[in-house]
Amino acid sequence: MSWGTELWDQFDNLEKHTQWGIEVLEKYIKFVKERTEIEINYAKQLRNLSKKYQTKKNSKEEEESKYTSCKAFQATLNEMNDYAGQHEVISENMASQITAELTRFVQEVKQERKQHFHEGRKAQQHIETCWKQLEASKRRFERDCKEAERAQQYFEKMDADINVTKADVEKARQQAQIRHQMADDSKGDYSSVLQKFNREQHEHYFTHIPGIFQKLQDMEEKKIGRMGESLKTYADIDRQVVPIIGKCLDGITKSAESISEKQDSQMVIESFKSGFEPPGDIDFEDFTQSMKRTVSDTSLTKADCKSDPKVPSKSRNKLWPFIKKNKLSLKLGSTPEDFSNLPPEQRRKKLQQKVDELNKDIQKEIDQRDALTKMRDVYMKNPQMGDPASVGQKLVEIGNNIEKLRVEVHKFEGWLAEVEGRLPARNDSSRRQSGLYDTQNTQTVNNCAQDRESSPDGSYTEDNSQEPEVKVTPTEFDDDFDDEEPLPTIGTCKAIYPFDGENEGTISVTEGEILSVIEEDKGDGWTRIRRKEEEEGYVPTSYIEVYLDRNTKGAMTYI
Repeated sequence: MSWGTELWDQFDNLEKHTQWGIEVLEKYIKFVKERTEIEINYAKQLRNLSKKYQTKKNSKEEEESKYTSCKAFQATLNEMNDYAGQHEVISENMASQITAELTRFVQEVKQERKQHFHEGRKAQQHIETCWKQLEASKRRFERDCKEAERAQQYFEKMDADINVTKADVEKARQQAQIRHQMADDSKGDYSSVLQKFNREQHEHYFTHIPGIFQKLQDMEEKKIGRMGESLKTYADIDRQVVPIIGKCLDGITKSAESISEKQDSQMVIESFKSGFEPPGDIDFEDFTQSMKRTVSDTSLTKADCKSDPKVPSKSRNKLWPFIKKNKLSLKLGSTPEDFSNLPPEQRRKKLQQKVDELNKDIQKEIDQRDALTKMRDVYMKNPQMGDPASVGQKLVEIGNNIEKLRVEVHKFEGWLAEVEGRLPARNDSSRRQSGLYDTQNTQTVNNCAQDRESSPDGSYTEDNSQEPEVKVTPTEFDDDFDDEEPLPTIGTCKAIYPFDGENEGTISVTEGEILSVIEEDKGDGWTRIRRKEEEEGYVPTSYIEVYLDRNTKGAMTYI
């Protein structure tokens, strides 16, 4: 089945069909090109989406990423990033293996098609020229035959006319002969041209055109086969990334299975545990005791001891855990270096983390120093390799860095030891704060001159002194004790940093300001101060230099 034999007379239709085939291939190329653009845009959007929800460094999200659910989500984002990479691979392979290759192939097909149809048109023009020559030769032969016939008739007419001279008859006879000779010549020429045309026509329809059409058929079949191969490549490109995409999805499934609810719950405890013990029971306060007093001086003295409004009430101290003025939740402009703004347990973890980081930095510096020392020794043994003095200055700098880091480690280890010394033993019931409160409450009932200490942040701390000191902070619901005497001054302090004191229960200070200390730091990072016997409140201990009266019981200096 050949176009040359079956479609010998369909030159125009074949020209249209082959042009349509090229347009179909170009349409497919355009489709693949748009697919590559979709894939690359999809990959870009996936990468941007993954980047948008990635945990930002040095942010609160980075601290929260320790939970297994957050880790699983981050792993999913990473897998989606790899997933996007596979779509980029699809786009790149389709662009290189399909779009670029087919574009070059289409240009070749167009050029080949143009050449074949140029040869076909040339063959058609040649056969048309031969046809025109045949028609011209035929008309000339026909005309000459008619002229010869008319000349013969004229001669016969002249020969039959007796009135015509012999010379005229001879002239007519010669003219008729000439016309007959011309007709014979035209006949021979026409016969020759006809034979030539038949040969040309046979070659045209059985050799030239079939050959050209066969080339066009081969070209078209090659184009169709190439498109089929391209479609197969199109599918293979997608199929090649399926295993990797499957691994990405398996990674997401694995990360989902790694989520541990119990582990996350335990991390919440580790993250927010303050280290304080819960408060003990609040004792019943019997206000009917004042009604039983007698008129005697002894009874009045005892009554005064129990009803003196200047002596703080035990219940007021026990209300601290329920007061909203929790200084530990105050948001400062900057975190103190010793993390004194954190609860003991959290502060201990931060300090331990800082110590570990500093030890790692020291180890890095030591490793670098050892490497440079070996290099210097090599230079000393082989001077041609380098100058030993070139690393000397670097070794001095590293030594200074190590010394500075060790000083920092010593400082943070001191704070860490201080915090660990203040944290209550978790399994020692004798150190439970509730037990301390029960003991203090019993002492307060027996002797109204003694009262337990309370921490203004809702935590109860132990006093290092043998006897608890009475220190009570006025609250917004202490209306019955507005006439209470102010706490005594136990020392002075100097503000080394400015503090805004925007939160309730705090007081603002300016750098260099001298104030009175009325309650020392209980381990929560806050000191209570007073300004001019009028305004009082809490400030971070790390913002001030405290000078306590050494005669004051349990006085310490915090710098």
